[in-house]
Amino acid sequence: MKLAFVGGTGPEGLGLAMRFARAGHEVAIGSRSAERGEEAAAKVREAVPGAVATGGDNASVVRDADVVFLTFPYSGQAATLEALAGALTGKIVCNVVAPLEFRQGVGAVALDVPGGSALQEAIAQLPESRVVSAFQNLSAEELHHLDHPIEADVLVCGKDAEAKQVIIGLANQIAGVRGIDAGGPSQSRYVEMLTALLINLNRKHKTQTSIRIVGI
Repeated sequence: MKLAFVGGTGPEGLGLAMRFARAGHEVAIGSRSAERGEEAAAKVREAVPGAVATGGDNASVVRDADVVFLTFPYSGQAATLEALAGALTGKIVCNVVAPLEFRQGVGAVALDVPGGSALQEAIAQLPESRVVSAFQNLSAEELHHLDHPIEADVLVCGKDAEAKQVIIGLANQIAGVRGIDAGGPSQSRYVEMLTALLINLNRKHKTQTSIRIVGI
């Protein structure tokens, strides 16, 4: 599969790209700057010998992708999706966005989202795309430790059952990770908010935490 990462130059997008490149997928790293996208792709090729990784601007990398990952801050979601809506028509889009901010003396704080969740807002902006959400709770730092399994469940939300199964299948290709269907778009709000909690736990206990769901 060819996987594109919009805003993929940040730690989360780059880490996911490395993991999926290691699983044998072709990856394309996008940025507002084509040069930065190619610099990030070079990091993937360096970290994963034999990886097929290219870079470019966001619009160019999504063109031929089978699955597109949105890996940028929430503050840029509306404008980015407005610009890419046409190019994303018919594609599976996985929103990794977790709306949060950092406040002095408090740490990470989950934001109230007018549309309910980042996923629900993305679905509203991309009515012709197959939008789901996942991977918000995986530690970027852990993703970059390619030789280490990540003991975590990835909660996948959305209304497109087939698209969710594609993302669950991809999640299962990361060593130690299990993908779980977590329900419809409204459930994504709770998954997104967990990210702030995990960041604060990591800082408090100086570790890298993750989510496991027992009983499934």
